[in-house]
Amino acid sequence: MVGEISNRRVVAVGAVLIGICAGFVVHGFVGGDEPERRPAPPASVTYRVTGTGTGAADVSYVAEDAAGDADGETRVELPWQKTVRVPLGKDPALSIRLGKQGGEVSCALSVGGEHRQRATASGAYGRATCSAELPDNQRG
Repeated sequence: MVGEISNRRVVAVGAVLIGICAGFVVHGFVGGDEPERRPAPPASVTYRVTGTGTGAADVSYVAEDAAGDADGETRVELPWQKTVRVPLGKDPALSIRLGKQGGEVSCALSVGGEHRQRATASGAYGRATCSAELPDNQRG
């Protein structure tokens, strides 16, 4: 008959269309375009140690150059200050330790010029830590 479409042809065309739609759905779930992830930009962090005492302090801190691990300096003369870059998502931290002679020292941490934390250590082998949280660059 002219003008009528056979059932087989309707089924075949429908199956092809369903297959094409399924391909797009699978591509969206499995092989969809993901935004390119860029390395986290670093934040400028300033560590400061001030105080008094007869001995110098040992300091350790987190910096980008140390791949987010602690870096350190021993027997620093006070006052001491260092500005470093810390990748977003890593937590900047500064730890101070006094020697046997003791004294009193304070650590301070600022991120981008904004004060975040201060702590004080005193006495023989006194310890203090200053830390802050940086946002993770994966969050909006």
